[in-house]
Amino acid sequence: MILLKKELTHLRKNKSLFLISLPALLFVFAFSYLPMFGTVLAFKDFNYAKGIWGSDWAGLDNFKFFFTSQDALRVTRNTLLLNALFILIGLAASVVCGILLAEMGRKAVRVFQTVLFFPYFLSWVVVGYLTYILLNPTYGAVNKLLEWLNIAPVDWYSDPKYWPVILVITYLWKNVGYTAIIFYTGLMSIDPSYYEAAAIDGASRFQQILRISYPLIVPLVLLLFMLNVGKIFFSDFGLFYFVPRNAGALYSATDVIDTYVYRSLRVVGDIGMASAAGLYQSFVGLVLVLITNRIVKKIDSESALF
Repeated sequence: MILLKKELTHLRKNKSLFLISLPALLFVFAFSYLPMFGTVLAFKDFNYAKGIWGSDWAGLDNFKFFFTSQDALRVTRNTLLLNALFILIGLAASVVCGILLAEMGRKAVRVFQTVLFFPYFLSWVVVGYLTYILLNPTYGAVNKLLEWLNIAPVDWYSDPKYWPVILVITYLWKNVGYTAIIFYTGLMSIDPSYYEAAAIDGASRFQQILRISYPLIVPLVLLLFMLNVGKIFFSDFGLFYFVPRNAGALYSATDVIDTYVYRSLRVVGDIGMASAAGLYQSFVGLVLVLITNRIVKKIDSESALF
């Protein structure tokens, strides 16, 4: 009761800040908390005529069907491995780009910032068409270049071995600029006196980056790393659906849990199994966040989320 009174007092003192954050809180409540009631579908044999609560109870049958199917291992492997590559390579590339931006003059930063940031605003539908223009088996720019180099053209949309690399390159092109701006902003908040003192001591520019710039943005890097690890089981649906153009021949390399759930709903119409796969995603994501946060907390308690 005393704790509740303290919280209410704190709320009254900061009511203006609470009102500013209210739209975001309502958004999160409507789209993140209310849908939690739908998790019951993962344990139901859903029937449209009977509705959610009237449908027969299925227990763990939906989970059994998903985990015993031949697709479960494939989509889980692809989801984990590809998202792990996105996180590791993406963060490394973003840190490098952020540091390079910080080392440029203001005019150059404006140009490169715009160039790096622009792809982030393109939808995956547009990116999918741009990729198809490049990789079209007959008229694609890449195959035309290969022909000019006297190399046999490749049917990109029927050979899955190339697609882990293609997906990583596409993801980096679209997302690295956005994350690089975050790191650039963090670098701009560093006190210039650190660099001045290092220069007086004879430190080169590379040594200043290595000993000052990077160590001071490590907490930001760890924060983004933990947030991304929490979403490692949630793939960017547009990337894996529109860029490979939902080609069945590429499923072994591009099919992830999100595209699998989408096909389960669109083709099979099995809401129960799709909900079970979605709940599986959420549970594993939560466990990974807790484990990662515990590891980071042991290494550096100030950089942990909680």
